[in-house]
Formats: sequence, C-alpha cells, structure tokens
Amino acid sequence: SGINAEWALRPGSMSSLKLQKRLAASVMKCGRKKVWLDPNEASEISNANSRQNIKKLIKDGLIIKKPQTVHSRARCRKNREARRNGRHTGTGKRKGTANARMPEKVIWMRRMRVLRRLLKKYREDKKIDKHMYHSLYLQSKGNIFKNKRVLMEHIHKKKAEGIRFKTLHEQAEARRNRSKAAHERKLARQTLKNAEMFSNIEDVVPEEES
Repeated sequence: SGINAEWALRPGSMSSLKLQKRLAASVMKCGRKKVWLDPNEASEISNANSRQNIKKLIKDGLIIKKPQTVHSRARCRKNREARRNGRHTGTGKRKGTANARMPEKVIWMRRMRVLRRLLKKYREDKKIDKHMYHSLYLQSKGNIFKNKRVLMEHIHKKKAEGIRFKTLHEQAEARRNRSKAAHERKLARQTLKNAEMFSNIEDVVPEEES
C-alpha cells in the first residue's frame, strides 16, 4: 500500500532506497536531493541494484530528476535599477565609510586620466605646443584643475593672453621701427642741411678772397 511505500522510503527503514538514490543521482548527473523516487513503486525500485536497472526505471518514469528550483533575480534587478536612480542609498543603508564605498584614490585616478587625455588630444591637434603641454601636465598633477571644464577654460585664457601679448609685442615693435625710421629720416635731413650749409660757406669764402 501507499503507507508501506512511504515507510520503505524513510532513511531509517529496513528497505531504505539509499543505494538506488545514489545510483540514480550518478546516472542522471545531479545531486541526491534532486532524485525523486515513486513511493507507490518502492518495492520495484528496491529490487534495482545496478545502473542498468536504474536506467530502465528512469526510462519508465519511476525515478525522476526534480526540476531546478527557481531563483528569480527579478526583485534584485528591480532594486538595482532603483539604486541607479538614487533610491535605497541613504545613511541607513550604508555600511562602510565614504572612502570605502568610493575610494579617494579611484576618484583622483579618474580625474587625472580625464585631464591627461584632454592635454594629449590638444597637443596632437596642435592646439597647444609641447611647452604649454608640459606646464599644464605638471599643474594638473599639482591639483590646480578640479575638472575638465576648468582646464579647458584655463587653456583658452592662456591662449588669449598669448595672442594679446604677441599683438602688443608686434605693436611695440612697429612703433619702435617707425620711430627709428623717423629718427633716421631726421638725421638724413639734418646731414643734408648741414652739407648744404657748408657748401654755401665754401662758395662765399672764395668770393671774398678774390
């Protein structure tokens, strides 16, 4: 009967099906907990003492491999999506220190990589020369620029200053050249005037002597 069959399947009973369960687990390549033995066919299952017999019982459906237990990740995915939107991350949910949760070193490394990547790109595009690159590289390492925007603004300001300085230098140079040219013209006029004056004196002196 069904009661006797259940009794036979108990681990402590005389007709324990421990051997059959072990063989079935080996044949089906799963754990013993996954093996289901038909309690109504306990006597027939207990007679199976070889893998061949176990295979036959599996084929007949007296021994079945239990389905895999569902371990859904739907709730986990839902919570993870909510955390990305800033939920469930308040003070009550935090275990480690701020530095343990997001290390300062990692933040520093990311910042340096962003700044150095920008400097390298600007140098390759000929937007800055190698001297400015080296200067800005060292300033980045010295924690002068807190982000990419500040560095870009600094570069634009520096370039504008350079253009302004160059314009002023060119204007000063042009003024110097103009004043030098004017001075040379004045000297030439003075020399010419003196030469004419001396020639007049020389013309007058012979007339007086005669």
